[in-house]
Amino acid sequence: MASSGCCPLPDRLTDTVEMAHGGGGRMTAELIAGVFAPAFSNDFLNRRHDAALLPEPDCRLAMTTDTFVVTPLFFPGGSIGDLAVNGTVNDLLCAGATPRYLSCGFVIEEGFPMESLRRVVADMAEAARLAEVEIVTGDTKVVERGRCDGVYINTSGIGYVPHGLDIDPGALAPGDVIICSGPVGCHGMAVMSVREGLEFSSPIKSDTASLGDIVHNLLDVVAAPKVLRDPTRGGLSSTLNELAETSGVDIELDEEAIPVDPEVRSACELLGLDPLYVANEGLMLIAVSADEAERALAAVRRSAHGSRAAIIGRVQPTAPGRAPAVWLRMPLGQRRRLEMLSGEQLPRIC
Repeated sequence: MASSGCCPLPDRLTDTVEMAHGGGGRMTAELIAGVFAPAFSNDFLNRRHDAALLPEPDCRLAMTTDTFVVTPLFFPGGSIGDLAVNGTVNDLLCAGATPRYLSCGFVIEEGFPMESLRRVVADMAEAARLAEVEIVTGDTKVVERGRCDGVYINTSGIGYVPHGLDIDPGALAPGDVIICSGPVGCHGMAVMSVREGLEFSSPIKSDTASLGDIVHNLLDVVAAPKVLRDPTRGGLSSTLNELAETSGVDIELDEEAIPVDPEVRSACELLGLDPLYVANEGLMLIAVSADEAERALAAVRRSAHGSRAAIIGRVQPTAPGRAPAVWLRMPLGQRRRLEMLSGEQLPRIC
């Protein structure tokens, strides 16, 4: 038989991802049926429609999207899989939404081990289960070797916001109190410790987690928190600078009150980094009025992911003629200004 000039396509799920897995034919169907569908199975996804048909709620919708390109894909405490779910869920929570539905889009490099893909997908499924969300639609593309570092994931999320709850990044006012839900810098330094081959007596683990427990406990005692924000890329300092600029206020932090694990501090010193600029993936910054601060702090500390929460600072008026700023009050009383992160301190961190 004369050659057609085309390479024959494999007819089974192989040990690695091949270009044909992204071609839209039989191997794509086998990839979906063998890897994604069993992990993410639910009534919406199982219809195999081009779009998920979702029930209409009697409230407002919140929607967000994020793309994850972390390297390495697996790190102490997590992987790109649970990171992709938790990051999008937390963005919805910061708007006061109850997260409900996610989409996921995969860009996979040819030759990526199928077993590694199954691990990523399993981590996503478990993270979605813990966050009580459903992955209802998705897409897969395969690119040639060298065009992608293993796998990239995009997730979009939809959540429901009750009428009357308005959390506004521009709502900070002098006198408000800033609460940090736990130690800073754990995610970024967990990833960097693997990259740099650093070893410590206690390994640094990523804090990646969905923070619905914190937000739900908080809303039980505080009807309207001023701001909720997860300080991911750029860390605590950059996030607070964004909030100060948006609200037109100063924020003063107490250096001794900010929780930093000793291993994270040591790793930052070795690498010449400031933990206040290191990425987090399971941390929430909460701003409330002063009269609600202790009640809010107690509620956060009752949460599984907020037991080490602390009041770390307060909002102050900005001096006339000066731009909003974030200040760090040091133990001897002197202050230094915390600037917005300039450039990329830790590339490919989430």
